[in-house]
Amino acid sequence: KGTIHLFRKSQRSLVGKLTHEFRLVAADRRSWKILLFGAINLICIGFLLMWCSSTNSIALTAYTYLTIFDLFSLVTCLISYWVMMKKPSPVYSFGFERFEVLAVFASTVLAQLGALFILKESAERFLEQPEIHTGRLLVGTFVALFFNLFTMLSIKNKPFAYVSEAASTSWLQEHVADLSRSICGIIPGLSSIFLPRMNPFVLIDIAGALALCITYMLIEINNYFAVDTASAIAIALMTFGTMYPMSVYSGKVLLQTTPPHVIGQLDKLLREVSTLDGVLEVRNEHFWTLGFGTLAGSVHVRIRRDANEQMVLAHVTNRLYTLVSTLTVQIFKDDWIRPTLSSVPIANNILNLPEHHVIPMPSLKAADGLNPVTSTPAKPSSPPPEFSFNTPGKNVSPVILLNTQTKPYGLGFNHGSAPYSSVLNQGLGVPGMGAAQGFRTGFANVPSRYGTNARAQPRP
Repeated sequence: KGTIHLFRKSQRSLVGKLTHEFRLVAADRRSWKILLFGAINLICIGFLLMWCSSTNSIALTAYTYLTIFDLFSLVTCLISYWVMMKKPSPVYSFGFERFEVLAVFASTVLAQLGALFILKESAERFLEQPEIHTGRLLVGTFVALFFNLFTMLSIKNKPFAYVSEAASTSWLQEHVADLSRSICGIIPGLSSIFLPRMNPFVLIDIAGALALCITYMLIEINNYFAVDTASAIAIALMTFGTMYPMSVYSGKVLLQTTPPHVIGQLDKLLREVSTLDGVLEVRNEHFWTLGFGTLAGSVHVRIRRDANEQMVLAHVTNRLYTLVSTLTVQIFKDDWIRPTLSSVPIANNILNLPEHHVIPMPSLKAADGLNPVTSTPAKPSSPPPEFSFNTPGKNVSPVILLNTQTKPYGLGFNHGSAPYSSVLNQGLGVPGMGAAQGFRTGFANVPSRYGTNARAQPRP
């Protein structure tokens, strides 16, 4: 007999869960380097913020935000290591790869928000430009540049490396690429560095440092303080233009869209699957990006009744697995029965009414001057209507009849006596119809006899 626990074990709090997961990541030696760079980054950010306050330079503040973005990239790298350690769970059946996508999206969006804040502060400074002290402006520029480049080149950040290559180029990269082609035409040896396109993070670090150096020189020479505000706007625009394509790419991944560069390959593979032996139809296909470089998908395959399900499943998976790593294939056999019209006479019991039927019953008292069949004013010279649908008028009350017997009404077949014989006859009690009125149906093989049916006889 097992032990009976009277009280349920208390669940771990959110802080406790985060601490447990952090210890799991810290147990890996690969993460020690990232934690060390993170600690140095915090110290560097503290010094840069103090120097921004002492110099009163908003351009240095905008450049310091790039160092804060480096801290976000280090956290993203830790999350990437944590994702590799975790295995899929019942709650997260596809794994935890989307957490690093979310981390990249959040980091780039926060960097853009910081750029918008710099633009807002710069617009206010244009109205009243304060004095800029250049004592530590150049020192802070080189400290931030050195640390940013050292962090980007020393830490292999898999999520940001993938996004920077997969996302569309920024306007800064395009302009530098045009300039690089001209330079490489003169010095071909630089093509390996500048072409096809530079790393966007290294590019924005160098461009921001260059803007601050120009600011320092102009302030020292001419005391032109407005150039600091202009440099801040330039750094903010470069930051926004660099992060925006990455935010768009990671946002599309979060929205489970199909990558545009694999649509052609997917169409080709689906055409190959549809031509496999036994496959009748491929439908309800949906493919999306699960994580960076990971494609997931699901597809329904309809096969013949005599086809081998396991064989078809193996062939379909083998074809799609080359591109889709996480694949769900649902196989179902063809069970579509097409209705056919028989050329032989219809049996008496082929048409069965449901258990209840609502049959409109007319008033027993027909209005004067109305045709009892069509409820329209009768014309003596006009021929009888071709279709008679038992529409006596608007004064109709529905009557529910229980299906006690099988009666193919209006087909000219013999059937049992109907209930309510005092009111209803074979013509459903419509005045003028009686036992001599039938209904024309859509069956071509039913004899076209109307008004010749004898009184119904009970079936054996």
